[in-house]
Amino acid sequence: MEAMVWSSMFMAVFSFIYFAVVLTTIFVVILDNRNPVKTMAWILVLFFLPVVGLIFYLFFGQSTRREHLISRRGYTRLTKRPMAEYQSQVALKTPIERQQLMNFFSRVNGALPFGGNKVTVYVDGTSMLSDLIRELYSAKHHIHMEFYIFENDAVGRLVRDVLVDRAREGVKVRVLHDDVGCWKVNHAFYEHMLCEGIEVMSFLKVRFPQFTGKVNYRNHRKIVVIDGKVGFVGGMNLAERYVKGVSWGVWRDTHVRLEGKAVYGLQTAFLTDWYAMDRTLFTSAEYFPKVDTQGLAVAQIVTSDPVGEWRDIMQGLMMAICSARHYFYVQTPYFLPEEEVKTALQTAALAGVDVRVMLPKRADTWLIHKGSLSYLSEMMDAGVKIYLYRKGFIHSKLMVSDDNFSTVGSTNMDFRSFEHNFEANAFFYDRDTALALKEIFLADQKKCMLLSPKVWNRRSWKNKVTESVVRLLSPLL
Repeated sequence: MEAMVWSSMFMAVFSFIYFAVVLTTIFVVILDNRNPVKTMAWILVLFFLPVVGLIFYLFFGQSTRREHLISRRGYTRLTKRPMAEYQSQVALKTPIERQQLMNFFSRVNGALPFGGNKVTVYVDGTSMLSDLIRELYSAKHHIHMEFYIFENDAVGRLVRDVLVDRAREGVKVRVLHDDVGCWKVNHAFYEHMLCEGIEVMSFLKVRFPQFTGKVNYRNHRKIVVIDGKVGFVGGMNLAERYVKGVSWGVWRDTHVRLEGKAVYGLQTAFLTDWYAMDRTLFTSAEYFPKVDTQGLAVAQIVTSDPVGEWRDIMQGLMMAICSARHYFYVQTPYFLPEEEVKTALQTAALAGVDVRVMLPKRADTWLIHKGSLSYLSEMMDAGVKIYLYRKGFIHSKLMVSDDNFSTVGSTNMDFRSFEHNFEANAFFYDRDTALALKEIFLADQKKCMLLSPKVWNRRSWKNKVTESVVRLLSPLL
């Protein structure tokens, strides 16, 4: 009897403490003044998933600003480095189409537009990897490499061995990988590079007790800079699946190689992230060598992160969508758009703009894919055409509009990319690049099924319910 009394008292005390913690957490969430939709999502999780919801919030929900993790002063010092004056002198100043968007990125992001670039587009991992290795072997001074995923598989080991070869030849090699993206990679893989004189660092290491403050902010960028003259950026990581594909088909992705002054933007992004982790500030002119005109492309390297008050890439994409007059095409593996982006796409379609969104028919993440599908009905109601890629998994982050604007990078059209991740995109403002990317989109379109609203609405009630429930959590995914 006495044991039962003590057990009841323990449960009562535990329940009181637990609900007090939950209510306090909800109060903190409300005071954070975040998106009301996201606030309500967290409240639902905390109320209806006891214990699990609280743990989930501690790991993924805290709005720890990045300035607590990375010195804002350091970022300011880097943007005011000695090379900034030189870059501004060679930056493009001639008014062209989309000038307002270029000005927005210049003012808010500090991203300078550069003309005279040559752009090479890759739509498969094999061709990108082949050219990357060739460029790595041509390096004379330095190689800077930053990837979300750098796997210990056939592809990862091949690139690692090339980097070791170059380091032995006296080339300075620095590698930055995301700690969460490379969780499954044994430390010995990177230790091998360290022993060969390659500087390797992980971005925002996730270790107890600091785990909860860093797991939510991941470096999703894919950047390579070789001698400050050649750069790579896009959606491809270093992993075998980007070459061999997945069990149900190809892995379709988009990456670009840049030759020209736009590489300054990639170099700046890498050195900024390196400084954030290592506190070593590189400002020497040898990292920003004089570059001759290589082509006709106009490019601007834009980054986004969870630090400032503005969501740079998301707001820029909203401007681009609202500026479209004839068409706006989107490829994205995940479609969990912020309300503002969703409304912009719908408004453009309602105004007569040919808006097309291409998604995978089958994705690598069941939960996020279900959330993506929940948005399709309302998009089609507004006149947006939805294409589902059937040949495999489309991981491409490509957008093109009106034959004068296009972008390729690491940014997905979802909450995580827009609000939490460190992302990097190349924005292009010339006709040739836009037409090339448009042709790629149209070629992929032939491998898709055009979703019919009538057919889509006939899907089972089970799927509809699952999608709707997952959508409630979409701001948290």
